[in-house]
Amino acid sequence: MKFRIVYDQPGRIRFRCGPYAFEPEFEGRIHKACVGLSCVKSAVVHSANGGILLDYVEDAANRQTILNFIALLNPKDLPEVDPETDFQLQSLDDNFQNNLCKMIARRYLMRWFVPLPIRTAITVFRGLKYVAKGLSTLASGHLTVDVLDGAAIGASMLQKNYESAGTVMFLLGVSGLLEDYTKARTRTALTGSLAVKVDKVWVVKDGVDTLVDLKNVQVDDMVRIRSGAMIPVDGTVVEGEAFVNESTMTGESRAVLKNEGKTVFAGTILDEGSIVVKVRAVNGNTKIQKIIELIDHSEDLKAGIQSRAEHLADRIVPFSFLGFGLTLLFTRNITKAVSILMVDYSCAIKLSTPISVISALREAADRNMTVKGGKYLEEFALADTIVFDKTGTLTKAEPKLQKVIAFDGRAEDEILKIAACIEEHFPHSMARAIVNGAAERGIDHAEEHADVKYIVAHGIATALNGERAVIGSRHFVIEDECVTMTAEQQSRIDSEGGAASVIYLGIGGKLAGVLCISDPPREEAAVAIKRLRETGIKNVVMITGDSHKAAERTAQILGIDTFYAQVLPEDKHNYVERMKAEGKRVIMVGDGINDAPALAAANVSVAMSDASDIARETADVTLRGENLEDLAELRVLSQKLMNRIQTNYKFIVAFNTGLLAGGFFGFLSPTTSAFLHNASTMAICAKSMTKLRT
Repeated sequence: MKFRIVYDQPGRIRFRCGPYAFEPEFEGRIHKACVGLSCVKSAVVHSANGGILLDYVEDAANRQTILNFIALLNPKDLPEVDPETDFQLQSLDDNFQNNLCKMIARRYLMRWFVPLPIRTAITVFRGLKYVAKGLSTLASGHLTVDVLDGAAIGASMLQKNYESAGTVMFLLGVSGLLEDYTKARTRTALTGSLAVKVDKVWVVKDGVDTLVDLKNVQVDDMVRIRSGAMIPVDGTVVEGEAFVNESTMTGESRAVLKNEGKTVFAGTILDEGSIVVKVRAVNGNTKIQKIIELIDHSEDLKAGIQSRAEHLADRIVPFSFLGFGLTLLFTRNITKAVSILMVDYSCAIKLSTPISVISALREAADRNMTVKGGKYLEEFALADTIVFDKTGTLTKAEPKLQKVIAFDGRAEDEILKIAACIEEHFPHSMARAIVNGAAERGIDHAEEHADVKYIVAHGIATALNGERAVIGSRHFVIEDECVTMTAEQQSRIDSEGGAASVIYLGIGGKLAGVLCISDPPREEAAVAIKRLRETGIKNVVMITGDSHKAAERTAQILGIDTFYAQVLPEDKHNYVERMKAEGKRVIMVGDGINDAPALAAANVSVAMSDASDIARETADVTLRGENLEDLAELRVLSQKLMNRIQTNYKFIVAFNTGLLAGGFFGFLSPTTSAFLHNASTMAICAKSMTKLRT
């Protein structure tokens, strides 16, 4: 495809392919193709000007890869795709901007080119709709903003003040547009997090596993699902056993055991284990799709503070009518009384609050933080406790094998060979450290064992030369598997292991050896925690499955005041629940499969950029960068959002109360009151669009 580069900086490049170089229906295909490149972090595609904006991992080779890709790109050759969430959000943003511009342009073009009698007739016709709605609301026994809007517009038309009536209706139209946009954006982000993001599945037929497109799966097919995968279908377990996280379905963060005969649902996550499922429903017929449809029609998707703003607006309505009645009673002047109706607190409140929230969400996105909705910014601002998982969150999850300690007459290389042979089947960070350590020592770890089984939430078990071999945490190997460990062995581990994390290997019921693995904290972690404290976080907590010594050392380095070591995955969830029961508002930051229950239990949860699929699906916020200081940035951003909304409240109430007083005492005419009210509303909305962080 022909193009020219209009912006080119390290990590960011913008192409112009010319107006309508591709049709609007190809935008989604191009977007998915672009983000499909491993070096591309995000993409923005516009058909109107043929624009393609790409953020990529800064590297000269990556830039050349992108140039070659765009040059060879032919939109018509790209397969049809379902729009991704990011692209859907981009389309919503574009449509909102276009509709707002059209609304403003239509208003001023009518002023300039449409004769006054026709404009008046249009205003009356539109105004009668508001009056009718207000009367209908009042007849149903509710005194809400709709009644005040209808009364203000009706009173203006009765006084033949059609300009004021038109201005009020224009602002109400903008308010409605904003409300629809906010609702749609939040709904899209939420449903996107629930949607089944699986393209292919393993179908079992005649004892053979075959990779098949999900769209080709039929009812009664047998599908195999393994640890960490999203379940793509509704069905019944016919083989195997696994723990399934159903928080997307039930809201319950604790994983549920599923074995033969139990039902599983699409959109849930298989935490650990392996099962074969007989398909009962696929695609649009699954239970998760029904939930998405319910969400699609839900009204309860706003930030709490936004909902409170609208309730406040409704509660103020009776006082506006009271002011109108008192003014008419004491002054006997209908003009002064109408001036009271022209001042509508609700208009500014209902406009400025969603604008502030949307602006903050966009600003967070610009800073590589994806927030699923305004209510999570509110929770982030109000939190007083932050809980960190250690490995992969406070550390880079790039552990190194530090030492091998052999027992039972075995050699260190033998212990490392066996451990690497077992661990290579489950490539988590600790396993990679062991496998890489073996490679660095030139150890060939050919398989000598039978089928490897992952014991849910604890470790790995297999058979080695006819003996049971287990590897994992102390709790799993020594306590659960009853592997014998002498006091002398424990003493040696304590003295030689230092602050490293210890992986235990048991063979034939005896402790064969341990592997000491170090995982230093991220460079910015201490600064990030210090900044979080400065923003009002009172409690910084670390929860880890590591040894007490390793956890204590990390806590000392980072200045963490409370830590819990050797914690089982299910207990992470319990610790979070306990803190909430104590009245704390908790932020949970994690990255792994076993963090998902704790993430779901927290008031607001954060997943790291390289987190597991289940952690990202469960989390309310995802950091797209790798810097923990982004947490402090988000905290400041969310606090500034709350401060802005509160400041807006105070200004709106104070200014409009002044207008009411001016109307009551006759200083302000209805036209002047309407003008000042509308001008202040537009000013406060414009201010709400500005960046919170400069």
